[in-house]
Amino acid sequence: MLGSVSTLPQQPQRSPFSGHMVVCGDDALAQRLAVELRYVYGERVTLLLPPGRDPRRPELPLTQRGRAATLFGRMSAAMNRNLGNGGTGADGGSDGDTGAGVEAVRILEAAEPSDEAFEEAGVDTAAALALVYDDDERNIRAALTARRLNPRVRLVIRLYNRKLGQYLETLLDQAAAVAVPGLDPTALDTSTTVLSDADTAAPALAATALTGSSKVVQAEGLLLRAVERTPPRQGEVADPGLCTLALLSSTTHDPAGAEGSDSSGAEGPQLLPDQQSVAATTGRGTVVLEAVRDAAPDGPAPRMGGRSAPLSQIFSRRLRRSVLGVAAAVLGLAVASTLTTGEPPLHAMYLTLLDLFAMGDPAIEDSAARQVIQLLSGVAGLMLLPLLVAGVLEAFGSLRTASALRRPPRGLSGHVVLLGLGKIGTRVLVRLRELNIPVVCVEDDPAARGIPVARRLQVPVVLGDVTQEGVLEAAKIQRSRALLALTSSDTTNLEATLYARSVKPDLQVALRLFDDEFATAVYRTLRTAHPQGLTRSRSVSHLAAPSFAVAMMGRQILGAIPVERKVMLFAAIKVAGHPQLEGRTVEQAFRAGAWRVLALDATPPEDRHPDLTTAGPTSSDRPSGLIWDLHPGYVLRPEDRVVIAATRRGLAELLRRRRSLTHR
Repeated sequence: MLGSVSTLPQQPQRSPFSGHMVVCGDDALAQRLAVELRYVYGERVTLLLPPGRDPRRPELPLTQRGRAATLFGRMSAAMNRNLGNGGTGADGGSDGDTGAGVEAVRILEAAEPSDEAFEEAGVDTAAALALVYDDDERNIRAALTARRLNPRVRLVIRLYNRKLGQYLETLLDQAAAVAVPGLDPTALDTSTTVLSDADTAAPALAATALTGSSKVVQAEGLLLRAVERTPPRQGEVADPGLCTLALLSSTTHDPAGAEGSDSSGAEGPQLLPDQQSVAATTGRGTVVLEAVRDAAPDGPAPRMGGRSAPLSQIFSRRLRRSVLGVAAAVLGLAVASTLTTGEPPLHAMYLTLLDLFAMGDPAIEDSAARQVIQLLSGVAGLMLLPLLVAGVLEAFGSLRTASALRRPPRGLSGHVVLLGLGKIGTRVLVRLRELNIPVVCVEDDPAARGIPVARRLQVPVVLGDVTQEGVLEAAKIQRSRALLALTSSDTTNLEATLYARSVKPDLQVALRLFDDEFATAVYRTLRTAHPQGLTRSRSVSHLAAPSFAVAMMGRQILGAIPVERKVMLFAAIKVAGHPQLEGRTVEQAFRAGAWRVLALDATPPEDRHPDLTTAGPTSSDRPSGLIWDLHPGYVLRPEDRVVIAATRRGLAELLRRRRSLTHR
């Protein structure tokens, strides 16, 4: 079935486009990605969704298709409103051709991404194909089919399994090289990209739960740290850090205000403002860049509980103390035997152990002291027997409970309560433990994806429905520092948040919400009812969609940070081929509301490693690494590689494909 935003005709037809983008998926990420490609990059998009109506239950509405059409219509209205108010897009960048009508968005329905569905979507003539189904196996099967139909198509695949993703990238790139001999190596490098929405969104979600203000991007050996700062008081001057990345909404610190989004207009957050805008604005918080530096390699996530010795995980403290007491008694008997009988210390210890295990001959003809020591050794042996039995039982019990989930310990406080151990929750859990933040998880499915991870990290888990009374209390919500509601249901996240706030009004809350309008209403209500508690709402698909969109353009971003309900991107790009950067000074290259050059990779091009901050062998007199304190007058050369902060529209302008008029 074929559809568009304005009308949804029922007759199937072959795609009228070539060089277009095809997005296949079954959840919110597919819809967000289609919006990103169409309304930010100005690309023609075909969206392939599963049928919205269940044949066994024909009374149900067309959920997937209707939701996508509603989202496209809402975005189109917002774009037309923004364009009519000054020719700028949602992020403040140039509008390009994104207002060129909505007829270029097509909605198809197919139960499976089969050959027939791909043919109707025009995969054989498409420039890029995104496979973002929630099921890894379906994405893999679809990728193999698409590579067979069109060896030149750029594939962007959503996979949760990182190792499998690396193998799949290599396999599909090899298939493209064999099918198209002489393929450009540059095109081959970007022919297959495997991404994970969980990996993309987890750092931002973890940082939100941690403090609500710290934002960290760590990728390719690079660490960028930004922080939210409240408006300065009268007479105070705000610390600009390295640079000001954003001005927060004018209502951010108003209890009745709301987090700004793409449709907030002038009252919403301003990304990458110039110095004049920052100086002229009063009463607004800021997001400033604090550091750009090389990142330490990631280590394994630490376990909770503070137990490091293997014996402490098997035997109880009381049993270990009892064993030490018996050992001290044996040592004392050996010393007494040496002093009373004159035996060498080793021989005295040997005789004492024989007596301990009832293996020695009776000391009938020996001195009275020797006989007394033998009797005491026998008594010590009787004490050793129950200790051995207790040790065996405790070891067996430890092995049996090793696979059991830990319960929240008594006295736990200052922890983060994490709701949901699906794909997103699992990645956030690992990230929080890497930061040494104590966590208590709540999950209603004993077979959830993150249960084994929580068991391995020895993180306490409460099994139960979070909407049921007593579940959050079992997670010690009244003594926690923050609540992260990351289930896939907006209503469940909201219900858990409201109940948690009733228990602890000043609790810091970050909840996962898809719809911007719903998030605005929730934010305003929570801020009004509980002004002393920090509230944040985030959409995983909104955080992840820019990474997938950039990959479909043949590039990759370093990371993204949320600024209220907007997203700021960080990318490393080569200056060559970008007239907006090449031959300009750093100051001239800055475009307010679009992009800003943050750092320069000073490593000579011939010594550069694929990782951004890793250089090959260089002589001691040649510069290498990142230069983040660039002089405003430095002229960017074609061979330079720079790290930029950009809005979605700004990065789209830098990466936008050059298309012929026949493709418009």
